[in-house]
Amino acid sequence: MARACDVCGKQRSVGHNVSHANNKSKRVWRPNLQRVHARVGAGAKRLLVCTRCLRSGRVRKTA
Repeated sequence: MARACDVCGKQRSVGHNVSHANNKSKRVWRPNLQRVHARVGAGAKRLLVCTRCLRSGRVRKTA
């Protein structure tokens, strides 16, 4: 499962671009993932985390 949040598991979402003429073409929405150095247990680790998890305080960043 590539490009997913390591905390909540949020991943890409698929759907259609819809034109004025109602033509549909495939598209994807990707989560806003940030690579952060975060505290995991006793140590620190690099994680891919979505901005919602960062903002809500689910991740403890290290300096």
